[in-house]
Amino acid sequence: MENSNGIHYIELSRIPIRFDAVSQLTNVFFDDSNKQIFAVRSGGATGVVVKGPVPNEDTVISFCMNDRGGAIRSIKFSPDNQILAVQRKENAVEFICFQGEQPLLQDIITHQVKTMIHGFVWIHNREVALISNTGVEVYTVLTEKRQVRSVKSLSISIKWFAWCCDANVALLCTTEGNSLVPVLVKQKVITKLPKVDCSPSREVQESKVTLGQVYGVLAVLILQSNSTTGMMEVEVHLLNGPGLAPRKCHVLRLSLVGRFAINTVDNLIVVHHQATGTSLLFDISLTGEVIQDITYHAPVTTGRSIKPFALKLPSLSPDGQILQCELYSTHWVLFQPNIVIDAKLGCMWYLNLCIDPLCNLISDRIRLTEFLLQRSSGKQVLLKVLGQLVDDQYKGTLLPVLETIFSRINKIYASWVQLELQNQTAQPSNVKTTTVKHSSPPIVLIEQLDMVQIFQRIAERPYTETILMLYLQSLSKFNIAAQEELSKMIISELIHNRSFDTLRRLVSYSMLLESKAVACFLLSHSDVNTAISQVAIDMLGKIQAHEIIVEVMLGQGKVIDALRLAKNSLGLDKVPARKFLEAAHKTRDDLIFHSVFRFFQMRNLKLYETLAFPKAEQCTEFIQHYNGTFPTDNSLRPQII
Repeated sequence: MENSNGIHYIELSRIPIRFDAVSQLTNVFFDDSNKQIFAVRSGGATGVVVKGPVPNEDTVISFCMNDRGGAIRSIKFSPDNQILAVQRKENAVEFICFQGEQPLLQDIITHQVKTMIHGFVWIHNREVALISNTGVEVYTVLTEKRQVRSVKSLSISIKWFAWCCDANVALLCTTEGNSLVPVLVKQKVITKLPKVDCSPSREVQESKVTLGQVYGVLAVLILQSNSTTGMMEVEVHLLNGPGLAPRKCHVLRLSLVGRFAINTVDNLIVVHHQATGTSLLFDISLTGEVIQDITYHAPVTTGRSIKPFALKLPSLSPDGQILQCELYSTHWVLFQPNIVIDAKLGCMWYLNLCIDPLCNLISDRIRLTEFLLQRSSGKQVLLKVLGQLVDDQYKGTLLPVLETIFSRINKIYASWVQLELQNQTAQPSNVKTTTVKHSSPPIVLIEQLDMVQIFQRIAERPYTETILMLYLQSLSKFNIAAQEELSKMIISELIHNRSFDTLRRLVSYSMLLESKAVACFLLSHSDVNTAISQVAIDMLGKIQAHEIIVEVMLGQGKVIDALRLAKNSLGLDKVPARKFLEAAHKTRDDLIFHSVFRFFQMRNLKLYETLAFPKAEQCTEFIQHYNGTFPTDNSLRPQII
């Protein structure tokens, strides 16, 4: 079904991986662990071509192998591509060693069992797990001895299984009670996990179960019909932690019937509906209707088709021949997390999320923000949305919306800041360590500098101060200190609007960054209003930057106040006489000059036991000025030592 308005939020990867299509001579297999696709001609006798996981000719492996009788059921390389496992019979698997990219056909290892093998998965370069109707068994392939040795086994009756390579978990459907049992399979280890809590009255079919990861958590997705409405739903069972039973946490309401297939793309669950030719997006991180601790979700937006794809075919004409691919074809086979294979066409694609169109489809800006915060490519799109929200056309009416959005982004920001602080303080600087564990940042992190760039576009508009105060209040709510660039912008806006009382309160309550740089920025605007200078001095006092305060006071002609502060903060022996005498002289106030001069005479008497000034202080001109201005004060006539 084609969208009339041409808006699509899911697309196929631009360059597909091309392979020989299925035919009478060619069979196609896919290994979802290595993301490799095998085109096997004549059972391998006339060639096997392996491609993937990227459309790059450098990754192609081509070889021939003997047709040993029996159709190939499964074929997979070890993770290092050095051993090829092939299943032709229900009770045997062959292991073919490779030298480079060619098989050593004379050294085939055949492992035969007395059970029916449902399938196998590689868990290491030399370890493979065979899953049969009687259990799971891990084997080590000993290529030198041409042997396969059992290292671990689990006995359990199995009807079918699903495999999640990202989590190394097999989901086993048992013959007893039709239970779904997750099993963790690693090197020489098989760990049986608590079973999935399913309805005992319903038989779970293999085609209705998808195993994948959503937000880093293993999820069992079960397609079921609602017993009341008859509409199809997807039950989401999450394996939340070691030892914890998988719990049905979410239900996705499809409101449709028919055939479905499921992918996961960028932590979204994508449900494809063949009859309507549409794909539904679900985000389990968003809020929904909660009934008995289960969250019921509607699609993020209305269903849309995958973006049409035109395939360029080999042709003698210079422009080539273009084929419009049939979407939601009956020849499509889907694999996790986001793979689509059309075996008849000979194409393999990755499904990708088109995030920009969703900004127009999700009208609720708060919900859109929550959605974008969880998308791997959501930051730039979210910044664009925020830029639109603070723009002139949105002012006033959306302030409550902005307040909520600021809370959403700053909650994540605060968690990251706290985590970074913990990492910095957890390891003392004098303790050497060989391993440093770095925390992964959030999927989308909107920092203060990002917001400052947005706010700069609306600088000096009538409503800018209101928005800045709203953002600053949100930072304060989450105990995040304002950084230098944001503090400077807020100061600029408040000065532009002559909101000096607000500026004084922000500094008084330490809402802005208290630093020499910010205080000096305030001082650079002191010519606008005398109150700004006092605010700067208040800030400098908080950070005990007494040297700068002294300089400011001297510049303002407050020589006596500056001298008093310098004496108390720096100490009597560190107060420079020339600087203060020069400042006093510039005031042209004889009383001030006399007071300052006498202060330093008393200092000299205390430190040097004489009224005379040390020659190093270079005070000759001020001594002469004093003697000329106060000639009758002979008892205290200064000298130089």
